[in-house]
Amino acid sequence: MKSKESKSTSKKSSLKKELIQWGIIFLIGAGLYGTGYHTEVIGKLQSVLLYTGILQPDTDESIMHGNRADYNMPLLTINGEEASLSEFEGKTIFMNFWATWCPPCIAEMPNIQRLYDDVKEDESIVFVMASLDRDPQKAWDFVHRKEFTFPVYSVIAKPRVYDASVVPTTYVISPQGEIVMKHQGMARYDTDSFKEFLKAVSSNQPTEWNTDKADSVDAR
Repeated sequence: MKSKESKSTSKKSSLKKELIQWGIIFLIGAGLYGTGYHTEVIGKLQSVLLYTGILQPDTDESIMHGNRADYNMPLLTINGEEASLSEFEGKTIFMNFWATWCPPCIAEMPNIQRLYDDVKEDESIVFVMASLDRDPQKAWDFVHRKEFTFPVYSVIAKPRVYDASVVPTTYVISPQGEIVMKHQGMARYDTDSFKEFLKAVSSNQPTEWNTDKADSVDAR
C-alpha cells in the first residue's frame, strides 16, 4: 500500500505532467489555429510526443477497483446500424471516448490502432471507439480517410458512469462487469505492459499484473 505522502507526491507529479502537456498544446494551438488544420496538425505533433515518451502519461495510476460498468449504452455502427454496449458483456472491453475536434484523441489513435492490430485475434478482447461527434458522418469520414480499422461507433446516449469531463477518456471493463481502468487524457497504449494488463484482465487475473506494478498503481 502507498503511504499518504507517496500518494500525494504521485498526484503532484501527475498534475505537473498534465500542466506541461497542456502548456505545450496551448502554444502549438495558438500558432496553428488560423490555418484551419490545427486539430489534425496538433494531434500529429502530440502523437510524436507520445511515441518518444516525452509526455508519457502514467496509465498505471488509472487503475480502479469496485466500479461497476453500465452496459445500457446505445450505439450506432459505422454502417448506420443500431447496436449496444450490452452486446459485449462478458468480454474485456477497451472503450475510448473521442471526437474529430479533439487533438489529443487524434494523437493517440495511431497507437490504439497498433494495440488493436496486436490483440485483435484474441476474441475475448473487444474495442469500442466511441465517437462523441454530433454528426456521425464526420467520424466515419475521418476514420476512413486515416484508414483506421478498429471498431468505431457513434454514441447515442452515454450512461452517467462514463460521464467524464475530459476527452479522450479510456475505460477498460472486465468480463465480470467491473471498470478496472479509467484514464483521462491521451496516452500510449501499444506498450508491452498494457498488453499484459489487458490479457490479465481477460483471463481474470488482474491481481498478478497489479502485484508486479504495486509500487506505481494508484487504486481508487
